[in-house]
Amino acid sequence: MPVLYAMEGAVSQGILWGLMTLGVYLTFRILNVADMTVDGSFAAGGAVSAVLIVKGMNPWFTLLFVFFMGTCCGLVTGFMNTKLKINILLASILTQIALYSINIRIMGRANTPLLGSPTMMSLLRDLTHERLTTTTSSLIIGVFVIAIIIGLLYWFLGTEYGSAIRATGSNECMVRAMGVNTDTTKIVGLMISNGMVAISGALVAQSQGYADVGMGTGTIVIGLASIIIGEVIFGSHFGLWYTLVSVVFGSIIYRIVIAVVLQLGLKSTDLKLLTALIVAVALSVPVFKGAIDRRRKAFKGPKNERETRHSDDKFKHGMEE
Repeated sequence: MPVLYAMEGAVSQGILWGLMTLGVYLTFRILNVADMTVDGSFAAGGAVSAVLIVKGMNPWFTLLFVFFMGTCCGLVTGFMNTKLKINILLASILTQIALYSINIRIMGRANTPLLGSPTMMSLLRDLTHERLTTTTSSLIIGVFVIAIIIGLLYWFLGTEYGSAIRATGSNECMVRAMGVNTDTTKIVGLMISNGMVAISGALVAQSQGYADVGMGTGTIVIGLASIIIGEVIFGSHFGLWYTLVSVVFGSIIYRIVIAVVLQLGLKSTDLKLLTALIVAVALSVPVFKGAIDRRRKAFKGPKNERETRHSDDKFKHGMEE
């Protein structure tokens, strides 16, 4: 039973963190940039949501302010990168560092508990007369929110401007030659990405019952691990919508792996090491697959060449007869 409960918790957390993974996917795969801002914007989302809930705001309405806070984080990083010509990696690190102090300013302390305050999960439990656990409530709300976000993101990336953002990551020079302001597309992409990450932080904070200034530490690594796991296991066969869903499933699988390893006795202090190993292994899978494919082709090459020569000899012999 403890294992089953841990698995249920892993799936619900994977869904909630999956929204963060979608945000990282937007910058890492579509815009083709490494945005470290997410470590700060994730915690910022949790901080803003927790403070507003404590002050009496409906937890659902806090998501609007959380998204706005996340877009502001992405705007700052994008502005420093495109207008001030600061390298994207350095610009995002600067924003991330600044957000640590800003998040403490927002909460007034290092963490804000939500004990006794209504959250999205507790409201759903009250609606069902306490028939649902907090874990099940988190799972239901996570699926509901992420389904809406995936639908909106898929629609937006299919529009003319969304296609321009996708093209910016593929070939920026070509997009600029077509008259599109690539600085604007980069900024908009970073804003949307960090907005989704902030919403994920708000959902996680409400699920765990508190917001902490350090809750976003290592977020970028977790996001990259989830993306790579989803791509390696599910691939990209049916277009953008399939890729977006596979990224979320990658987040779920990552959480399940963590839960299983913890059940086997691994210390929680070793999770960062495990995450680094998962990312390293996942990144090396394409290299190993390529090496195996090359060996397979090299092995089949001489055989195919002999068969081709044999067919040519038979054809020549038939022509002579």
